[in-house]
Amino acid sequence: MKIGSEIHEFARELWPINRSITGEGVRKTLKKISHHLPTLDIKSVPSGTKVFDWEIPNEWYINEAYIIMPNGKKICNFSENNLHLIGYSIPFKGKVTLKELKNHLHTLPSQPNAIPYITSYYQERWGFCLTQEQFDSLEDGIYEVCIDTKLFDGVLNFAELLIKGKSNKEVFLSTYICHPSMANNELSGPSVLTFLAKWLLGIREPEYSYRIVFVPETIGSITYLSLNYKEMKSKVIAGFNVSCVGDDRMYSFLPTRSGNTTSDVVAKHALKWVDSNYQTYTWLDRGSDERQYCSPGIDLPIASIMRTKYGQYPEYHTSLDDLENVVTPGGLEGGYTVLKKAIEVIEKNKIYKVKVLCEPQMGKRGLYPTLSSKKSDKKVKLMMDLISLCDGENSLLNIADELCVPIWDLYEIVDNLLKHDLLEDITIKDE
Repeated sequence: MKIGSEIHEFARELWPINRSITGEGVRKTLKKISHHLPTLDIKSVPSGTKVFDWEIPNEWYINEAYIIMPNGKKICNFSENNLHLIGYSIPFKGKVTLKELKNHLHTLPSQPNAIPYITSYYQERWGFCLTQEQFDSLEDGIYEVCIDTKLFDGVLNFAELLIKGKSNKEVFLSTYICHPSMANNELSGPSVLTFLAKWLLGIREPEYSYRIVFVPETIGSITYLSLNYKEMKSKVIAGFNVSCVGDDRMYSFLPTRSGNTTSDVVAKHALKWVDSNYQTYTWLDRGSDERQYCSPGIDLPIASIMRTKYGQYPEYHTSLDDLENVVTPGGLEGGYTVLKKAIEVIEKNKIYKVKVLCEPQMGKRGLYPTLSSKKSDKKVKLMMDLISLCDGENSLLNIADELCVPIWDLYEIVDNLLKHDLLEDITIKDE
C-alpha cells in the first residue's frame, strides 16, 4: 500500500488550504502539486474575461470570519474549520439579533453533527455554516459578526501538464481544485492525478500524448475549453475526469454522453476485472466537469472512473468527508490503480497480425514448456488462443474480451511473441 500511503500523505498536506474557484488557496494548491510535477504550467485568466456563456468572476480573498455569542464565546471560526464560512461570502461586520442571524446560518438537520459545504459564487450574500447541534444551542441576544473578506478584480488560476508521446493524439485527464477541506469530493482527485502524472512522466516513450489539467470545477473547465477546445477536438481520443477516487466502499462508472467511446469501453473493461460489482451510472447522473467536456459542440470522449460517486455517500459536501473515516490509503490506492490500468489499456490496445501461416512452431522458439502441468497448459492455451485471433482485424482489447481475461494478462504474452518475431503491430495512428 506504499503508493496509497504516499497519496494519502499528500492529501493531508493539501487539507488545510482554503480552496475556492479563485484565490490564494488555488495558487498554494497548484504550487504544492508543482513540487511533484516541476513542468506544470500554472496559468491565469483575468476577472471579467468572457468564456463562452460565462464570465470569470472577481477573485475572493478571506482574512478572517467568526461570530461572537452574547456570552462572549467565539463560534463559526473560519480559522478552525474553513467550511464555517459560505464560499464567496461578502464582507460584513456588525451586531445582529439571533432572529436576524438565523437568516444567514446553514445546517443539515438530518446530519446534526456535520458542517455543510455551501457556496454563493454568483449571488452576493454573507453567511455561516454550522452543525445543527451548534445551531440548537444558540441563545437569544445580540451576536457580533465579523467577515473580513474582499472581492476584487483578480484572476482565475488553473494548471496544465503536456506530455509528448509518439502520437500527437492525446489522452485527456482532468480534476478540480476548488473545494475547501473535504477528502473524497476534493482532495482525492488532485492527489491521485498528481501521482498518475508522475507515473506517466516516467514512461520513456508513451504511445499517446497526455494533456493533464487541474482546474476549478465548472468555471475552470469552461475556461480551459474556451481556450483549447478546437485543438482538443482534433487530438483527444480518450480521457477521464478524476473525481471521488479515495474511499474504499465501491467502484463507480459514469459514461460519456454517447456512451460508446474508447473511454467507455476501456473503463468498463478495467472495472470489470478490478471489481465486477462496480456501480454503473448513466449520463443523466452527471455532476462534475464531464458536463462541460461532453457537452454538445464540445463532444470530447471523457468518462469518469470513481470510487463512491459524488452525492452517493452520506458525508458528501460536509465536514464528515475526512481523511480518517472516508478517504483511506487503501481507497486512494484503489482509485489510482484502476485509473492506471485504464490508461495502460489505452496505451497497449493495439492491433496485431501473426506473421506465419498456420500455427507457428513454438517448441523451437522455447515458447512451449518442457514440463507440462495444469498451470502451464492453461498458459499455453491462452497464448495459442491469442495467436489464433491476431488476424490484423481484432484489437488486443477485443481479443481479451473474447478470451474472457483482463487485457493485462496478455501483455507479457504479446511481448514474448513480438520478441520472437511472430507478431507485427499494424495499428494505424492518425498523427
